[in-house]
Amino acid sequence: MSNRTFIDRYVLPVALKIAGQKHVLSVRDGIILNMPFMLIGSFFLIFAYLPIPAWGHLMADLFGETWRNKLLYPVRATYDIMALISSFGIAYRLAEKYRTLDPLTSGAMALVAFVMTIPQQTLFTPVEGAPTQLVTGVLPISLIGSQGLFVAIVVALLSTEIYRFVHNRNLVIKMPEGVPPAVAKSFLALVPGFCVLAVVLVIRLAVEASPFGDINNLIATVIGLPMHHVGGTLPGMIFSVLLIGILWTLGLHGDAIVLVFIQPVWLSNMSENLEAFQHNQPIPHIFTQQFYDLWIAPGGTGALLGLVIFMLIRSRSRQMKQLGKIAAPAALFNISEPLVFGIPLVMNPYLFLPFILTPVVLVIVSWAAMSTGLVAPPAGIALPFTTPIFVSGYLATGGHISGTVLQVVNLTISLVIYYPFFRVWDRLKFREEEASLQQAKVVSGEAVTP
Repeated sequence: MSNRTFIDRYVLPVALKIAGQKHVLSVRDGIILNMPFMLIGSFFLIFAYLPIPAWGHLMADLFGETWRNKLLYPVRATYDIMALISSFGIAYRLAEKYRTLDPLTSGAMALVAFVMTIPQQTLFTPVEGAPTQLVTGVLPISLIGSQGLFVAIVVALLSTEIYRFVHNRNLVIKMPEGVPPAVAKSFLALVPGFCVLAVVLVIRLAVEASPFGDINNLIATVIGLPMHHVGGTLPGMIFSVLLIGILWTLGLHGDAIVLVFIQPVWLSNMSENLEAFQHNQPIPHIFTQQFYDLWIAPGGTGALLGLVIFMLIRSRSRQMKQLGKIAAPAALFNISEPLVFGIPLVMNPYLFLPFILTPVVLVIVSWAAMSTGLVAPPAGIALPFTTPIFVSGYLATGGHISGTVLQVVNLTISLVIYYPFFRVWDRLKFREEEASLQQAKVVSGEAVTP
């Protein structure tokens, strides 16, 4: 059996099912709902910690010594409610995909159910050195932020599935005609909403009677720790980028499929890095969303910026040179689709090897540089993945030039790896163009011959 037949028969069907799975897509799309707010928060974060001493003195003179705390209000209003937004967004997107459910109602149910899982108490120290007191009737900010993200995902999926189960069996209260649609929808949600909260209540009471104490601790132990083990380690990172590359070469959106499982870990790590950065403490994590976006994927998935550079300056093939001109603006902002489907890289035996292995090499090099202290790790600043190379490395590390230096090194590595494969592919396309041109001349000569 040929490799192509094996892939078509066994690999593609499984990969296609994963790519189109409703729950996977809903988690991805629901978490993305956070990104605009996190980017807005990052904008204020950059100005709050702009690495220019004169800037800090100027702001203190204009707005007082507490100017930074005030400028961080938008950061806390965006980063610290990540789980709340995700619970609503995931349920909303899943209900959209089922088509028979009202997305707004589904999102509201998931949000209420998620809040119900949170212990409404926290420990509080009035002043330094005073005994810690237990305060009730509050929502701990940590559990509605990144630390509660796993719980939000599970609860959002569970509540929507309960809603669908009840709705599909027509166990709803229908209002007579003439009742305003908004009122009718609210009554339709009564029975499903009661069932959702009843199930979550039973689960919460059962967990509270167990050694785990609360649902957040249970989810963090059973699901969070294994995912952190995969997403927060060097072997897990290598496996992730390998799988992303393999799926892309099969014609599937590898990032959309793989990152839905790893992204919650990266976002949580990013949040912890941000807190440490704000308190001038050592950055605890290397592997975050910014680590992947800004150091492992210059030019987009597969670190294709190096390949684009060769297409612009070294191509003999007219097709490759023209494609390089078209793809260069997108690659500069780390968008790889024009090149992936333009060359194409899908099922391309000439380029699939560097496409898959280059990110692996960059992961190892970047991890070694950051773990040894040669390069500052990402500081939790949520830069857009479209931030151009060199600028992004400086900003994402909180103003360390070492972040830019590492990007220069990584780009050089990608150039070295891609070059021999590029030459083979470019030579092939050039010969095809020459053969086509010669054939056109022959046909043209025959046509004018008497």
